[in-house]
Amino acid sequence: MSQTAAKAPGAPAPSGDANRWKALVFIALAQLMVVLDATIVNIALPSAQTDLGISDGNRQWVVTAYALAFGGLLLFGGRIADLWGRKRAFVIGLTGFAAASALGGAATSGAMMFGARALQGVFGAMLAPAALSLLAVMFTDAKERAKAFGIYGAIAGGGGAVGFILGGVLTEYLDWRWTFFVNIPFAIVAALGAYFVIREPEGGRNRNPLDIPGVLLSTLGLVSLVYGFTRAESDGWGDATTIGLFVAAAVLLIAFVVTEARVKAPLLPLRVVTDRNRGGIYLSLGIAIIAMFGTFLFLTYYLQAIKGFSPIQTGFAFLPMVAGMMVGSTQIGTRLMTRVPARMLMGPGFLVASLGMLLMTRLEIGSSYASTVLPAVLLLGLGMGTAFMPAMSLATLGVEPRDAGVASAMVNTSQQVGGAIGTALLNTIAASATTSYIKDHIATATSKPQQQLVQMQGAVHGYTNAIWFAVGMLVLAAVIVVTLVNAGKPEATPVASGDGAADDVAIPVVAH
Repeated sequence: MSQTAAKAPGAPAPSGDANRWKALVFIALAQLMVVLDATIVNIALPSAQTDLGISDGNRQWVVTAYALAFGGLLLFGGRIADLWGRKRAFVIGLTGFAAASALGGAATSGAMMFGARALQGVFGAMLAPAALSLLAVMFTDAKERAKAFGIYGAIAGGGGAVGFILGGVLTEYLDWRWTFFVNIPFAIVAALGAYFVIREPEGGRNRNPLDIPGVLLSTLGLVSLVYGFTRAESDGWGDATTIGLFVAAAVLLIAFVVTEARVKAPLLPLRVVTDRNRGGIYLSLGIAIIAMFGTFLFLTYYLQAIKGFSPIQTGFAFLPMVAGMMVGSTQIGTRLMTRVPARMLMGPGFLVASLGMLLMTRLEIGSSYASTVLPAVLLLGLGMGTAFMPAMSLATLGVEPRDAGVASAMVNTSQQVGGAIGTALLNTIAASATTSYIKDHIATATSKPQQQLVQMQGAVHGYTNAIWFAVGMLVLAAVIVVTLVNAGKPEATPVASGDGAADDVAIPVVAH
């Protein structure tokens, strides 16, 4: 049996995995870069818009171009990782992401910026699934896997908040272009480290030819879905183009499922998503991300527009949430994951996060950070960190080695689609509630200061209405987990992949 052969629990790690903890450093660094990029650019957007002469109507494309490429190509990126090898896909993704970041930092026009952001999305869609699937195939011991995914989950959850701080510092003290250039050293270090340190287990590749119809249908379907929610945010849910995009997305994704059930070598083997545990993870994660993205959005607006915080102060205001995520993921999740079933961590985790959200529904113009926002973000971080850690691990646990890349891509896809839905849906709810409040109260405001007060009260009213919806989303995520996820605590038990080339790869399964 090869060096990747299954090992008994408690036996020494396979020699091919001797550098797995060093590899984790570089995988986590790459994940941090991708997550940071999601928020760091938002802070720099006003400055970049002014410098490049981007119109208000077109500025959304700085965010949308990235989201469409990233969300639409994730499944394809995961399949490429399974075909080429995760290490190769990881290094190519990092190199391409760095080059696209350099292009964005050097942009001299709006079109150049939009193109750079789209390229970042393309290479991010290759990088993100490769990173997660490398963890899945390198860490096969249950306790080690728990620690590795605890670190990864904390970075995935908390990196966005760190992006606010870094974006504020770079924009305020250097230049908005550094929010792009900062990716380059991250990518170089991670790529060099990965090249020299990562030793991917042999035999886990899926060498079947690419499912071209599946690639086209899934990419076009996901792009239509993400763009539909983006349009809904800017042009309304009743807009003809918005409705058309949603109809197109439904038709394309249904055709994709039908195609995948029939072709010999599908892009997304339906066995990956029809497993009740993985299906429950993907669905609950997507719903929870809807709530979380809404919180980032409204809390940022509240702190800056209502409380007068600077971008840097706003970033630091999110730090307790990052601390909560680190504790929930690396202490609670990691310590308990091998002792209790995943649903006993994820369900309570989502409920604790919903309590944090519930505190935020009490926000008023005069609310203090210390008494209202601080305990809310601590609970939110603690709950999300506790839930994310087993979710990241279970989403790839027990999957056939040849499907590790595409299973990892589904985690990222559920998060990306959830983020797009959350931003558009909660923003629409907030805007509608704000408009209604101002309409009902503006008549009683006889002076300009009173009118400004009503507008601020209306904005906060809109935020809290949307946050109530986010509370419901987190409770729903908890219900889905408890209902669908029935996996017991993990055991380091080898599983034959069913594919002769990969039968000696050790992949943990879940004890029932």
